[in-house]
Amino acid sequence: MTTLAGKTALVTGGSRGIGRAIAKRLARDGARVAVHYGNNETAAKETATAIEAAGGQAFTVHTRLGAPGDAATLWAAFDTHADGLDILVNNAGILGDQAEIQDVTESNFDRLVAVNTRTPFFTTQHGLRRLRDGGRIINIGTMLTHGSAMPSAIAYAMSKAALDVLTATLAKQLGPRRITVNTVAPGVIDTDMHQGRLVGDALTWVSSLSPMGRIGTPEDVADAVAFLASDDSRWVTGQWIDASGGTLL
Repeated sequence: MTTLAGKTALVTGGSRGIGRAIAKRLARDGARVAVHYGNNETAAKETATAIEAAGGQAFTVHTRLGAPGDAATLWAAFDTHADGLDILVNNAGILGDQAEIQDVTESNFDRLVAVNTRTPFFTTQHGLRRLRDGGRIINIGTMLTHGSAMPSAIAYAMSKAALDVLTATLAKQLGPRRITVNTVAPGVIDTDMHQGRLVGDALTWVSSLSPMGRIGTPEDVADAVAFLASDDSRWVTGQWIDASGGTLL
C-alpha cells in the first residue's frame, strides 16, 4: 500500500513496542517516518533498518523526554531531516510504579506527568507550526481513562486522561485546517512494558478480560493508527477509539 506516499510522520517512542509497530506500519503505507527514541539507540536503528529493508524510508531522532525543553530539542533534531510534517503520533509514555493512592510517591507522579502529559502537550504545541493542512495528530492513550481505573494504575490513568482533553479540544481548534485529532486507547498489549507481569495465571486472567480471549499485540494498535493516519479517516476527528479488544464491554 502507498496511501501515505509523500507524507512525513513522527512517532515518539518509535523504537520499541507499540511505537515500533506504528512506525513500521506507517512506513509500509508509504510515509517517511521519524523514529524517535529516548534511551535505546540500538533499538531505534534496528527499527529504521527494518523499515528500509522492507522498501520504506526512515530516520532516527534522539531526545530524552520528560525534561524541560524536551519538545524544542525533539523538533530541532527532526528539522535537520525534514522540512514539514503530516502525521504526529504521540506514542511515548511510561507506566511508572504501580501503586494505590496511599503509596504513590511525588517523584513517581511527577515523572508520569512529565512524560505522559507534559511532553505530548508541548510536542504538539511545537509541532503545529510544522504540521501541514490536512494533517493528522494521533494520541496513544489508554482504556483506563474510561470508567474506573484499577486502583494500582490511578496515577498512570490520570496522566493519560489529559490526552483525551487535548484530543477533543484540538480537534475543534484545528478543524478549519482539515487536521484531524484522535486518541487510540489500547488495553493490555504484549510489549516489554509488561515484561515479567503477563505470565501464568496473570496472563490467563488478563486474556479473559477480552471477549476475544487474548491480549493485544502492537500490530493491533498500529493498524488502528494507520486508519486514522489515512485519508479514509478524513471525517473522523475528536474521537476516543477503544483498541482494547472489547475489554470495556
